[in-house]
Amino acid sequence: MFLLIFYIVAVISIQHVVSFQQYQKYTSCAQNRLYPSTQIPRIIQYTTHTTTTTRHISKLTQLNGWVQDSDGEWSWKEDDPNSASAIATETLVLNADSINTQATPSLPAGAFRPKQSLGQNYLRDGNTVAKIVKAFVSDATFTLQAGVSSPSSSAGEEDSNEEEENNTLKNTDLRAVELGPGAGALTDVLLPALGTNNLQCIEIDDRSVELLNDKHPNLRVCHEDVLQVNYPQLSELEGGPLSIIGNLPYYITSQILFALADASHSNSIRSATVTMQWEVGRRIVAPTRTKDYGILSVVFQLYADCNIHFKIPPTVFYPQPKVDSALIGLHFLGPTKLRRRLGGVNPSHLRSVVTSTFQQRRKTVRNGLKSLALSVYNGDKEKVVEFLDGNPCPLPQCVLDAQASGDEFALKQELPDDWAKKRPEELTSGQFVEITRMLYGPKEEDVKWEESILNDKVWRKMKHGSNEK
Repeated sequence: MFLLIFYIVAVISIQHVVSFQQYQKYTSCAQNRLYPSTQIPRIIQYTTHTTTTTRHISKLTQLNGWVQDSDGEWSWKEDDPNSASAIATETLVLNADSINTQATPSLPAGAFRPKQSLGQNYLRDGNTVAKIVKAFVSDATFTLQAGVSSPSSSAGEEDSNEEEENNTLKNTDLRAVELGPGAGALTDVLLPALGTNNLQCIEIDDRSVELLNDKHPNLRVCHEDVLQVNYPQLSELEGGPLSIIGNLPYYITSQILFALADASHSNSIRSATVTMQWEVGRRIVAPTRTKDYGILSVVFQLYADCNIHFKIPPTVFYPQPKVDSALIGLHFLGPTKLRRRLGGVNPSHLRSVVTSTFQQRRKTVRNGLKSLALSVYNGDKEKVVEFLDGNPCPLPQCVLDAQASGDEFALKQELPDDWAKKRPEELTSGQFVEITRMLYGPKEEDVKWEESILNDKVWRKMKHGSNEK
């Protein structure tokens, strides 16, 4: 009898041990999926979470990104087709909430080591990937709607393509281009949402090109240096302005951004949603009178509406960078609105003024512009003094009209009388435009700003990209 009782107790104990080992194996897999190269947390906390959707309300058990439904099935929490983030709304354009997330992206074992020479840091976190794609869709669709409804598309102005004048927005209008897809973390989410006809990738790494072709045989992948892309030509082939997305290499971020700014001269780029070093992102959106305010601030606050979507920690990349990153959204104005802001000023002249002053940012604008003014006036010192001590030019009528309508950019465009005594970081983008007008012209109040020339290459380096036209 004693042996029988001992046998029963032993069997029950073994069953409990096996069950616990199976549970440990499962949670270990889940943790490895979430933390592929980091230490697995020792303490696992359970919480009850109630998710409300438009279809049903169910109680779910949540474990570090995994959820268990009433039937005991486990899944990544945003893979649930009924979750709030996965419910598509019935709109004519792709809605950011219709983007489905996926679990942590994976890389081919041992065969796909990131190249430091290309500045490769691969995204490895599914939630971050989904947030980036949703922000991209939000930026692209916002600029699509602005292109249809903006007053700048009225009669006599050709800032929008003919197809955007139909007041009908479609997913195909996004014309998405991904810069540097790498192992395809963003691509894997973009492709199901947009389709192969509405997405193409620019990639210089032949290993990435081969990998993407194997994963997605119908995906259009252009094997090219992103700095050499001819955006006007690409836009023409695609049938309209492009929407850019990308996880940019840190070391060429500025040059990529300048190339996009130049491309906006021909209305080739509508929006850009791109990752970059946190410090660079802060410079783009920095206000005047701050240490972050500089050339990037002046250029992109002139060319686009800029915002930081969110900060990105190093832990979501492989290998991990030593700095934080940012996702930046740029809504480019397009050539008509840009011409109005410039009021006839040549962007190439503006570049000379901005770079000359910020090269000596600790000195006054007067000191920064002396050499440039001497060059423009062929060494005539009297004209240089007249320029540096002279009163600002009258604002052109297009700027006055914008001020009357309450335009914030135009309201900060007028120069103070003591502008030459200011330091560069004290002046707005619009005020740099007016300094350029004083130095180069046109100085008349009623300029023909609609006919002003926007050059093919202004901000990007001459060695980057072929002649655009």
